[in-house]
Amino acid sequence: MEAVKSPVMLYTEQTPNPESLKFVTNRMIYEGTADFDDKALAQEWSGLAASLFELPFVKGVYISNNFVTITKTVDTEWRPIMIQLKEFIKDYLTAEKPIIAEGFSEAMEAKLEEKRKQMYANGEEEIVKKIIELIDNYVKPAVARDGGNIEFKSFHDGVVTVIMQGSCSGCPSSTVTLKAGIEAMLKRMIPVVTEVVSEAQ
Repeated sequence: MEAVKSPVMLYTEQTPNPESLKFVTNRMIYEGTADFDDKALAQEWSGLAASLFELPFVKGVYISNNFVTITKTVDTEWRPIMIQLKEFIKDYLTAEKPIIAEGFSEAMEAKLEEKRKQMYANGEEEIVKKIIELIDNYVKPAVARDGGNIEFKSFHDGVVTVIMQGSCSGCPSSTVTLKAGIEAMLKRMIPVVTEVVSEAQ
């Protein structure tokens, strides 16, 4: 006899970014992080994100573990669309449609690796590894609680550039997180770091 799956439960959580809302479920959706800030990338790699981008007010989709963070267009209010989005995600998960295509994280990692190889001389490679390690171990778990993510982008002349994803992207309080939290920690742990800046993806 086949085991009966528990129904998909869904609730919303506010994020520090007024334009982003976290939709949390009782299922593991995707082990890892997947950030889609445009339709083309979503269509290539994620059935769920591509479907959400069909809705006119969806500007970004971030999928990680048991939640989906949706960033809406500025001119849309949450109230009229929240129930619609909840039902949409619930129905999608209940139907067990594909969420993220096989090989997504490997493809994204390979892209990053390629960029890094082209960018750094031997001496800098070790510093970059250390920066990424600190971001992965200390920063990511903290921002994940707010439905966001931070990825290392580059390191030049003491300046670390990061990419804000999910609810962190365009969030008013992310500047404070960046300067008071990440920049202070990296400067302390890696003295050659002088500043941390962020850029949109």
